Amino acid sequence: MKNLNINKKGQTGGLVTNLILGVAALVIVAIIAFIIVSTLSNANLLSENRASTIVNYEYFGLNSTLNYTLSQVNLLTRTSYTIIAMMNSTTNTTVSSGNYTISPVGVVYLTDAGKAGAGTNILVWANYSYLTKTNEELTTGYLGGNLTSGVNNVSAKIPTVLLIAAIVFILGVLAVLVGVWAKMRMGGGSI
Repeated sequence: MKNLNINKKGQTGGLVTNLILGVAALVIVAIIAFIIVSTLSNANLLSENRASTIVNYEYFGLNSTLNYTLSQVNLLTRTSYTIIAMMNSTTNTTVSSGNYTISPVGVVYLTDAGKAGAGTNILVWANYSYLTKTNEELTTGYLGGNLTSGVNNVSAKIPTVLLIAAIVFILGVLAVLVGVWAKMRMGGGSI
């Protein structure tokens, strides 16, 4: 009987093991990249150079819906809006800060007290300021979006990669079986 000790030098873990380890490594690297990007993006490290711009005398009409979106709203580049002063042009009175609110995206809301005495339609003018994101902030935001898009593209390809690996594995097993069969057929199949 021959010695059945097989020399294992040079053997690898195989296709399936390497494929599983590769996919796991890809997932771990993607998670670490997401953590780094989100931490740096949320740390406001790039916000110190934001430019403030003041807009004087923007006139707008308010009706029963009691809201208006300021003309300088740009959701991609603007970060916040602040009302400096507001005047009811219909009644020629100042609208106090307690009678209106402004959302972070530049929508002005008047309360009922803010439009009191003016009927359902009033004309308002407002001085307001807004902060503009720096180029670095915009670039970081775009990179974060591209990272998410890239991970989505790669994850959509994983089933295809696994299918190809399964086909290669099956073809490899068939090749080994055909080789053993051919060896046995020629009479060299004894161990």
